Amino acid sequence: MSEQDYTEETEVLETAEAASDVPAEAELDEADGSDESGEAVEGEASFDEIVEGEAPEAADDDPLEAFRRELWAKPGDWFVIHTYSGMENRVKSNLENRIVSLNMEDYIHEIVVPTEEVPEIKNGQRKMVKRTVLPGYVLVRMDLTDESWSAVRHTPSVTGFVGHSHQPVPLSMTEVENMLAPAVVAQAEAEAAAAGEAASSTGGSATTAKKPVEVVDFAEGDSVTVVDGPFATLHATITELNAESQRVKALVEIFGRETPVELSFNQIEKV
Repeated sequence: MSEQDYTEETEVLETAEAASDVPAEAELDEADGSDESGEAVEGEASFDEIVEGEAPEAADDDPLEAFRRELWAKPGDWFVIHTYSGMENRVKSNLENRIVSLNMEDYIHEIVVPTEEVPEIKNGQRKMVKRTVLPGYVLVRMDLTDESWSAVRHTPSVTGFVGHSHQPVPLSMTEVENMLAPAVVAQAEAEAAAAGEAASSTGGSATTAKKPVEVVDFAEGDSVTVVDGPFATLHATITELNAESQRVKALVEIFGRETPVELSFNQIEKV
């Protein structure tokens, strides 16, 4: 082999080696690029997790607003029925049984006896007791038809619908809210108070001062205006007063007739 031929063969071999090295380097670059891309994606995911972790939790719904939304979304209209005083819960139970036996589930949706928890002093001890807000009345949410009207009207201990006996007028949603909302607010306040007591008990016992009895210029026979609760704006006549529990019994005209109710001092003002 001449020197010229040897030189040409060497150049060919070097060119082939160079060509074989290019794809390897390119594959290495691509691999490096894919690793960087993968690292970038992982970095974005971890950033999203951090952002989500730092996002403030949604505040709990206000119980009253949640109650209002649920109330307005329910089907049917609200009606008031008369019952014998003291028979409100019996009427509720009787009507619930009749709904099932008469297949009225699609027309009569809900029966409510509005109640509230009030303080009562008995044997020198103060405790909370549940009492009926509207003695002699029960609220019924229903679609009014001849059949549903008959099912309600002929329930034992029901004396009739409020309003025209055969064409009862439904309550406005504002009236329903005024009757049912106080119980929702009271329950929320009781739960908050219980949570506060539990939290304070874990931090050590605290001495609770006895709440002083408020001196208010009320007397039996006084005419007052209700300023808070389901009977707000109505006039009432005080029939009994308990200064220790800071509550009165009064007659309030509801749906055209006087009804005995219990009110706290801060719910009434003298006329």
